[in-house]
Amino acid sequence: MKPVKKVELVVDAHEVPHLLEQLKRIGVNDYTVISEAHGRGDRGSRAGDVFSGVFDNSYVMIACTETQARQIVETVRPILKRLGGICLVSDAMWVLH
Repeated sequence: MKPVKKVELVVDAHEVPHLLEQLKRIGVNDYTVISEAHGRGDRGSRAGDVFSGVFDNSYVMIACTETQARQIVETVRPILKRLGGICLVSDAMWVLH
């Protein structure tokens, strides 16, 4: 196993393409995106609209180095301030196979 940082983001679904572009700019090319994340936070419930996708959130998970995690946090901070969302950084173990 290999120690890594796990960065988890929940952001407005419409912001994901911009977010991924910003991640690519700082050299982060590997990630997982799960659409239609639902929940409740300081800005209320976010369940999305089944037909239009308005108010949908997406979950983005990245396994990276500590240096990359710091770069990601600084990159996403303006997005989170503007639109809300969440960013969590934790220690994880990558199972090599």
